[in-house]
Amino acid sequence: MTGAQRLFWTAISVASTLVLFAVSYVAFSIGRGDWVAFFQSPARLAAVVVSLAICAFVYFCDFGGMNPGKREDRANRWIFGPILVLTIAWAVLPAYLAGRDRWVSDDAFTPYIGLALLTLGGALRLGAVFVLGQRFTGLVAIQKDHRLETGSLYRYIRHPSYTGLLMFMAGYVLLFRSWPGLLLVAGTFAILLARMNAEESLLESEFGEEYASYRRRTWRLVPWVY
Repeated sequence: MTGAQRLFWTAISVASTLVLFAVSYVAFSIGRGDWVAFFQSPARLAAVVVSLAICAFVYFCDFGGMNPGKREDRANRWIFGPILVLTIAWAVLPAYLAGRDRWVSDDAFTPYIGLALLTLGGALRLGAVFVLGQRFTGLVAIQKDHRLETGSLYRYIRHPSYTGLLMFMAGYVLLFRSWPGLLLVAGTFAILLARMNAEESLLESEFGEEYASYRRRTWRLVPWVY
């Protein structure tokens, strides 16, 4: 990946993060009827800083972007539509409900649990991108000279990037103390199951027993759990 491409994807990451927080800010403020209250939460402000810092590190990840590689499972592209809908709902609903104080926890520490999950999840996903490099793309694909990654973050779990993504999403919801918002994370998990099935089928068709053996000795998302 060239420097210009790295800069492009970093800019996309920063822009999407700013849009995410801007949409949530509007939803929260409309719900509250107050355009200042959003910034009165130290956890939310810290989450903005952490998220932008993670975006800045995208520049150092030499990943594959949307490269279909030498072989792609195009049938899996259907997930982009539902993921977009869920992402919009994830940005709007928890913030709006928090603004109206509907179905939210009344404790002070939940937003900080959310901040911790968001930070750890974002770092884990970024780490997975860094480890895979050009093999990491937004598509289910086998890249040229693709080799199976079984070490580092992939030693015990097969999909650390998805673990990180789900942690980030759950953390973002908890920033707004919105326990019902976790249902949106559960919906995303259900869609990612189809994605993981597709990825694992493609990898096993490419690497055969090497991948089958790796799958038998690892977990999908959480060691000793799933």
